[in-house]
Amino acid sequence: MKNLFNKGLGIALIALFTVSFTTIKKERKQINISESNVEWKAYKVTGSHKGIVNIKSGYLSLDDGKLSGGSITIDMTTINTTDLTGEYKNKLDGHLKSGDFFGVEKYNTSTLDFTKVKVKGKNAYEVTGKLTIKGITKSVKFLISIYGNKATASLKVDRTKYDIKYGSSSFFDNLKDKAIYDEFDLVAELQLK
Repeated sequence: MKNLFNKGLGIALIALFTVSFTTIKKERKQINISESNVEWKAYKVTGSHKGIVNIKSGYLSLDDGKLSGGSITIDMTTINTTDLTGEYKNKLDGHLKSGDFFGVEKYNTSTLDFTKVKVKGKNAYEVTGKLTIKGITKSVKFLISIYGNKATASLKVDRTKYDIKYGSSSFFDNLKDKAIYDEFDLVAELQLK
């Protein structure tokens, strides 16, 4: 019995020392803003528009190579339509920057802060985060994949949750073919340093 107790104690001590001296490698990888991009696509009854917006700053946190957190700040003053040119492009860019939409004069940045990360596969994660647009913060869920120093994330955003109601048939009647759908898509291609 004493011999069995000593063996058990020995195994427990080995396990304790192994756990005690195992370190988790934590990394904070900055987003290379000049080599990363965020594309948006918004939909209306008669079609869609797409464009880009620039990342101001951001990082992803990794624990032993696994995503554990992150934060991204978007420069809302850089909203840029890419499917139009000339006068129509300038009008839409100006309208998106106005108070009808993102009000960039007052709210020049938007942020996405990761609050929970769940592994979904070898390189895939489901992230719960806090998205702040126009000073309003709401919880969002999205998927992100990481391969080496590259990450791709995509999410759908309901603009009406951020007080962007212009052209929404959820709030205005008789819009007919002038209606703009409430959700828009964001796809981020991130290059990490």
